[in-house]
Amino acid sequence: MHGEALAASLRSSLDALTFTNLSADEVSERLISSVAGWARAQGWRVYRRAPSVVRLPPPMQHRHSVVDVACARPSAPPVVVEVDRADRARTVEKLIAEAAAGRVPIWVRWGTGGFAAPAPEIHLVTFEVTRAAGSRFTRVVAPDLPAPRHSSPLESTTAVELPLLPD
Repeated sequence: MHGEALAASLRSSLDALTFTNLSADEVSERLISSVAGWARAQGWRVYRRAPSVVRLPPPMQHRHSVVDVACARPSAPPVVVEVDRADRARTVEKLIAEAAAGRVPIWVRWGTGGFAAPAPEIHLVTFEVTRAAGSRFTRVVAPDLPAPRHSSPLESTTAVELPLLPD
């Protein structure tokens, strides 16, 4: 599967995810766990908080940054997934570096909408939520229901004359 197909598959998997009244950290954790579950269902080895190809800035330059989920696939390039609420330049730089290293980068952006398109080598999966009271978030998926029957056909087509009101 290529990057766009992987992103579409992940998007489809996340579409059914619902929750109410979670904190930002809880939403991120729920998404990361769901991404890991999606990858395991593909038969891949899954690593959470895996080392990135990008090193941390000074004074920690001897250590590597991490990606939220890394997936090892047999006979295919690895997949790396970052889950973020914010549009962070550091995440974009990290995912571009991962792509340059031969990995397939997917960015799961969640929030209330207004997601900007990232660099072309990054595959974006958006996940919209609503903000509840305070800093709590909810995601409810409306069931696919048929349109309601609004009225039945008229049984009589006889016109009724209405009285005219004086001017």
